[in-house]
Amino acid sequence: ANDWWSREMLGRVVQRVSVRPLSTTAESYTERMKAKGRPVSPHVTQYAFPIVAVSSITQRVTGCLLTVGLGGMAAVSLAGGDVGALASAVGASSFGPLAKFFVSFPLTFHFAGAARHAIWDKMPETLENKKAEQSSWAVIGGATLASLGLAAVSFPKKPDN
Repeated sequence: ANDWWSREMLGRVVQRVSVRPLSTTAESYTERMKAKGRPVSPHVTQYAFPIVAVSSITQRVTGCLLTVGLGGMAAVSLAGGDVGALASAVGASSFGPLAKFFVSFPLTFHFAGAARHAIWDKMPETLENKKAEQSSWAVIGGATLASLGLAAVSFPKKPDN
């Protein structure tokens, strides 16, 4: 008798769950919220991220780019390629300064961001909203200026002895 009851109850639950429609109208989510007088959140592309969020996202992206770049260099080296010669050839080409900027910016930004986080870890009392915003601008500006400088510089080749 107990087995019949559990199968009967299970059948009722499955029937109730499986026959209910998800929506009784063809209205979109936006239309339903408008009818109820509720605001709809703007799309993420319309949202102005605070500079601290931009800095945080850029820190993560530059870390990923550095990892992928290092992995690519390792793969070329393992395949028998000469990474140094490839870098020299790209650096000496007409788009060398642009290539150097795209290599140096992730390095300088990620380094500066890591230094900032090390300071915050060592002295958490220095982490305040206004100071975080100011340091975000400083990291972005400093990394950009340093990268522009590094992209403009060409170091002379060492003479062979």
